[in-house]
Amino acid sequence: MAETTEKIEFKAEISQLLDILVHSLYTNREIFVRELVSNASDALDKMRFEVTRNPDLADDTEPEIKLSVDEEAKTITISDTGIGMTRDEVVSNLGTIAHSGSAEFVKLAAEKSESLDSLIGRFGVGFYSVYMVADKVKVTTKSYQDGAKALIWESDGKTGYEITETEVDFAHGTSIEIFVNEENTSRFLSESALKDIIKRHSNFVSFPIVVGDERVNTVTALWREPKFQIKQEQYEEFYKFLTYDSDAPIDTLHFSVDAPVQFNSLLFIPKKDLDIFGMDRENWGLDLYVRRVLIERQNKNLLPQYLSFVKGVVDTEDLPLNISRETLQDNLLIGKISTTLTKQVLGQLEKMAKDDTEKYAEFWAAHSKIFKAGYTDFLNKDLWSKLLRFESSVESEETKGLVSFEEYIERAKDDQKEIYYAYVASREAAKLNPHLEIFRHKGIEVLYLYEPIDEFVMETLGEFNEFKLVAAEHANTETLDKFETIEKEDEPEPLNEEQTHDMEELVKKMKEILGDKVVEVKMSNRLSDSPCRLVNPDGGMTSSMEKIMRAMNKDNSIPPKTMEINGKHPLLRSLLNVFEKNPDDDFIALSTRQLHESALLLEGYLDDPHALVGRIQDLLTRAGGWYSELENKN
Repeated sequence: MAETTEKIEFKAEISQLLDILVHSLYTNREIFVRELVSNASDALDKMRFEVTRNPDLADDTEPEIKLSVDEEAKTITISDTGIGMTRDEVVSNLGTIAHSGSAEFVKLAAEKSESLDSLIGRFGVGFYSVYMVADKVKVTTKSYQDGAKALIWESDGKTGYEITETEVDFAHGTSIEIFVNEENTSRFLSESALKDIIKRHSNFVSFPIVVGDERVNTVTALWREPKFQIKQEQYEEFYKFLTYDSDAPIDTLHFSVDAPVQFNSLLFIPKKDLDIFGMDRENWGLDLYVRRVLIERQNKNLLPQYLSFVKGVVDTEDLPLNISRETLQDNLLIGKISTTLTKQVLGQLEKMAKDDTEKYAEFWAAHSKIFKAGYTDFLNKDLWSKLLRFESSVESEETKGLVSFEEYIERAKDDQKEIYYAYVASREAAKLNPHLEIFRHKGIEVLYLYEPIDEFVMETLGEFNEFKLVAAEHANTETLDKFETIEKEDEPEPLNEEQTHDMEELVKKMKEILGDKVVEVKMSNRLSDSPCRLVNPDGGMTSSMEKIMRAMNKDNSIPPKTMEINGKHPLLRSLLNVFEKNPDDDFIALSTRQLHESALLLEGYLDDPHALVGRIQDLLTRAGGWYSELENKN
């Protein structure tokens, strides 16, 4: 008999979420079965864990999940003999959103017209999917804890819910009675329909799933089966069940290890980044089993975070069943498994890179941003660095758009012992980069970095196979001079002694004009196409790395740099002619500031271009007048 009833209103975010779920979210409504069966399986896992930890809790209750249909009452009932829930757990699990930000995530997806059929289970709102098909839901539950009262949670999914104490004839577990709405009765109110859904979505649940009197899930733990007996379709089916990804994985790793730790593993490399919105970075890790018993979902100690894109399961014989999740991280066996798994994954990627460059390029496009964080893995530095890929100044069919360090070295010039790189915004920006023009003229390849993490990769590695990794802007001119120039430019007449002196005076004048905006102004011995460039005075940090560090420190100031000018450039020769006639001509100051700010703009430092634009307009006005005078004379 019911003893007490309590009415509780939903919080605002729950009501909003339920409205989205019912009206716009799902295109495939059968997903609610998968979500409720998954929750039931979790409850059974927890019960088994508690029994292994405390054998006195063991009873005659068989661990199973049952589904039944009452066509007359228009109900579906899903029950389990799992751990059950206390009142606090009922309120927490059924009355609030488990994952912070879930409502915002669902709203965003709905606004973008995205289906979350394959994603919703990963965001802690799976139970509420039942309201896609239900007018009302009644949950009856009893916790395994000694003295726990049985409870009924009931709601129409609109304003709130009721909790009522009751009595039940089972020792522990949960039963969910779904009152199916009129729209969905023909589709779901049959045992055959439920069986089909279970086979599609829940075939690998380790506990018996019974519909009517028939067990539906009969597939064993796939990772325990010999590889030669498994078809590719089975691997793909398991992967889709594990990840809710509709695409097949790009690669599969299935292996058994006997030493130093005995374990079986089935891992997958997804075809795409599954964190579509970038809001679920903590949703990673491998499922850890001990002798087919799930110990922990998404264990984050089995693979380093830079391999977090890898999905799968690990099953070991050597851990105790009742190991505490709190002690898993410090367990030596976990460390040994992690070392082996990491080498296996990196080895598989190395094989893919050698055997199928197109597949590897697909992997790189999907997961490189995460994978590059492996620069902190010093134990696997050599193998990891072989797997890095960059775009390059060499554009040919041979590179296929991506270049490894080894490929760069194969094309390096005789006596070249450096791998040069430059941080650029794009290939077009690279063509305008003054630091790179000497490499074009010498025919020396440069790797292009597009992302801030690339700088940390290069700084940390330092070298590869005895080739030093050198930023192009810091390249030693003497080292480059030993290579023949293959792309020569027409050079102006060399300056005479008097002009050389005047150029030195012009350099001093430019420093006077710029003041403390620059450390110094000096002649460049490596520029040919550009009139000037900016370099760090100490040469220790690249401009791009400096910007990263300043951004991290919230420093928006423009650091003073050394300005190198190209005395052979027509613009500087014109300035020299003006300077020789009148050292104080305001055109010199105007041009000097313009050169400096243009260089800042190319380096990505100029936040306010108003002064630069004004100067350009002034220069164009003057140039237009001079041009008009010349035309009139002609």
